[in-house]
Amino acid sequence: MTRLSSWVRQGLLALCLVVMPAMVLAAPFAAYVMDARTGEVLYETNSGARLHPASLTKMMTLYIAFQAIERGEITLDTKVKITSNAANQAPSRIGLKPGQSIALRYLIRAAAIKSANDAATAIGEAISGSEPKFAARMTQTAKSLGMNDTTFKNANGLTASGHLSTAHDMTVLGRRLFYDFPQYYNIFSRKSADAGIATVYSHNRILSSYKGADGIKTGFTNAAGFNLTASAERDGVRIVATVLGGTSTPARDNKMKELLDLGFARAPKNVKEKPPASAALMASGALDAPAGPETTQDDEAGGAGKIIRMVAAVDRSPRPPARPGTISHDADAVAAAVAAAQASVVDSIALAMAEAPATTAPAAVAVAVAEEAPVLEAALAEAEEAVDSPLAVEAEDFALAASPRPVLAPRRLAAVPEAAPVQMATAEPAPVAPTAAAPADSALPAVQGFAQTSAVQPETLKLAAIAHAEMQGQAVTGDTGAKFVQSTAAQPETAALAAPKTPGTMILTGLAPAAAPQREQEVVARISTSGGRNWSINLGKYPSQFQAERVLLQTALVESDTLGDALRKVAHRPTGFEANFVGLTEDMATLACRRLVARTGKCEVVGP
Repeated sequence: MTRLSSWVRQGLLALCLVVMPAMVLAAPFAAYVMDARTGEVLYETNSGARLHPASLTKMMTLYIAFQAIERGEITLDTKVKITSNAANQAPSRIGLKPGQSIALRYLIRAAAIKSANDAATAIGEAISGSEPKFAARMTQTAKSLGMNDTTFKNANGLTASGHLSTAHDMTVLGRRLFYDFPQYYNIFSRKSADAGIATVYSHNRILSSYKGADGIKTGFTNAAGFNLTASAERDGVRIVATVLGGTSTPARDNKMKELLDLGFARAPKNVKEKPPASAALMASGALDAPAGPETTQDDEAGGAGKIIRMVAAVDRSPRPPARPGTISHDADAVAAAVAAAQASVVDSIALAMAEAPATTAPAAVAVAVAEEAPVLEAALAEAEEAVDSPLAVEAEDFALAASPRPVLAPRRLAAVPEAAPVQMATAEPAPVAPTAAAPADSALPAVQGFAQTSAVQPETLKLAAIAHAEMQGQAVTGDTGAKFVQSTAAQPETAALAAPKTPGTMILTGLAPAAAPQREQEVVARISTSGGRNWSINLGKYPSQFQAERVLLQTALVESDTLGDALRKVAHRPTGFEANFVGLTEDMATLACRRLVARTGKCEVVGP
């Protein structure tokens, strides 16, 4: 009996030596089950206990990696240089070497699928420069997501003092990965992948053994036990659950299956999906805002909850820098000034033609040209200086024809007591000296000079003749324009009325070599759209460009007070030629169209 008792005592002692360490090392157990569609808790036990998360930590490492990619901090193809610290992490590892360079995409695969510690550390160092800085960002991000009981000390989850989380927080993180980065979530459902230097295989057996399972992450350390956050979807219902402190891989997996079954049994079949409130805000890059993504206050009068949401919006759109060889900001301003000066001259001519009797129209035109001469003179000089400066654009952007530059007269001829020359660009300028009391024919020499030197195109003369005839109530025949062109030599005062009346046909000189071939004339010249002048009006489609231009010219003459600052533009479409006035503000376009509809019944306002 003595020997038998001794054997029994020794056996019991040996059993105690085996069982007691296992009991001491066993980690506390915690679990949490959530309806991913709404965030509603379906089951929990010990879910607020701060425990070691082990490799579930890598969910946050990858969350920040996806976030950094979205923000443009790094790309999937960025070559990451491996440090000694990353290469010397404890297993599980992929086998990275110090000094090695590898694309970020391969590190993500290794960390998500194989749970490689060296890859996770390399990701953190690549994004934040060092692992401590990355761990601080991990903790800050966790707080912004509502993971208030989580603190990270490294990127891979190896046991470290203070590196703790809860079953609740890990479940929240699993849900956020699904909703905030759906384009990357599939990485957690892969069973294997090419990690650049090796093929990696997943530790997550739930992917194969549970119907509907598609992620997320496993973890194990001696201090943590066997951990798992998993997600599964069946018939439109998605469940996310976390197990911390499992005693073995099979025990953990079996417990997870029970929890997922419980979740699907308790979750309602048809509910309105409520993604995390700040998912769009987090993806937009406003993560680190101090007020947090969403705040609720239930202690106000009446007990009603108050939600404060942050909105990140672009409040300005800076102008991009000009490409080499294109117009600069200052040159644009000069071009706009030239266009404004030209439009002013056109307004004065049109107004003079509309108000003056037919017998005195040439004199009125001459006076109007003279009054606006200094404005155009200054604008042309500024444009010429800009073309010669470093801000210059190609001369063809401004020069519409190659002809001598006209010499313009003083501002008011009526105030000149003696003869004052009003010269255009002729070799021998013709003198003229109209006064306030002079008869109409006293201004004829100036009109003749304009007609002889304006280099007006025949098509423009034809259009002006037809428009002028229609304004006067005269019959318009097929050869009206041709007869007008043939008669301009004998009647230069008529040609003066057909002088270009928009920047699109104005003859700007001195900006291109005289020998350069003449480009095809365009109906509209470019103007600045600053100040809201990016509206236009459309007068309909016509079978030919000639008809569209005629309508624009006729409309400009009869509506000079509302369309004086607009430019005429004919747009060639497959169905015809559109007649447009461009360069208007919204108010100008609306007013002009209202008047034209009352007059002709055809006008449409076109916004930017």
